[in-house]
Amino acid sequence: MADQAAKLRQKLIGVHSHYHTKTIAIVSGKGGVGKSNIALNFSLSLASKGKKVLLFDLDVGMGNIDILLGKSTNYSIINLFENNLSIYDIIEIGPNSLSYVAGGSGQDHIFYLDAERLQHFLEQLELLMREYDYIIFDMGAGVTRETIHYILAVDECILVTTPEPTSMTDAYSMIKHVLLQQPIKFHLIINRAKNKKQGVDIMNRMNRAVKRFLHHDVIPLGTIPDDSAVTDAVLAQQPFLIHNPKSKASVAIEHVANQYLGEPSTKLDDSGFLNKLRRLITER
Repeated sequence: MADQAAKLRQKLIGVHSHYHTKTIAIVSGKGGVGKSNIALNFSLSLASKGKKVLLFDLDVGMGNIDILLGKSTNYSIINLFENNLSIYDIIEIGPNSLSYVAGGSGQDHIFYLDAERLQHFLEQLELLMREYDYIIFDMGAGVTRETIHYILAVDECILVTTPEPTSMTDAYSMIKHVLLQQPIKFHLIINRAKNKKQGVDIMNRMNRAVKRFLHHDVIPLGTIPDDSAVTDAVLAQQPFLIHNPKSKASVAIEHVANQYLGEPSTKLDDSGFLNKLRRLITER
C-alpha cells in the first residue's frame, strides 16, 4: 500500500495541468436536509443555461441521484473499480443533457478505496477535466476520512442546511472542521425556509458566527422555500425543476444558479484540483 502510494506520488512529480473545469463539492453537516435534491436541481439549472455539467454521486453505496431522476442505471461508480471500467462506461445522461454518475445502493459489503483503485479513479477524472465546465460532487453527509480529501481539493464548496437548530449547528461544525485544515470558499444555501426573511436571517447569523470565530466569510447563495412541490416531485421521481418549473422551489433554485454564475470566478490553485486531490490522499 505504501509502495503504491509512493509510486503514484512519484508519477505526479512535475505535472502541472491547467483545465477550465471548475470543481464543486455540495456538502451538509447532517443528513436529511435535502442536499442531494439541491445538488441535482442546481446541476440541472446550470445545464439548462448551456453549461456542460457532470454530477458525481459520491455517497458511495447509499446514492440516490438516480432515484431522484427516476432512472434505472446500468452502472454506478462502484463498477468503475470492481469491473475496471472506463469512466465513460458509467456516465449516464439525464434531463437538460446533464451527465451524472450514480453512487450505487444496496451494497452488501463495505466499499474501500485503496491505492490501486484511487490511481484508476484519478486517471479517469483527468480525462473528464478536459470536457466539462463544472464537475459537481454530491458528498455524503458530514465529514469522513474518505470525503475530506475531495472537500479540500475542490475549488469551492456549497453547504446546504435548514433552519432547524441541529442542522445549523452541524453546518457550523462542518465549516469549522474544514477551515481548520485549509481555507476554502464556502457558499451557503438555506433549504426548506419558511420564507425568504427567515432564510436571509439564518444566512446572516451563520456568516457572523463564522466571521467572528473562524475569521472567514461564508457567501450567501440563496434560500429554497419549504414547498410541497418538492415532495410531489420526489414521489414522482422527477427533479422538481422538471416536474414543476414554475413552483416556488424551482424559481428559487434558478435564482441560486444565476447568483452563482454571476459571481467572480475563483482563481484556481496552480496545482489544480487533481494534483491537490492526489497529494491529499497519498499523504494521508
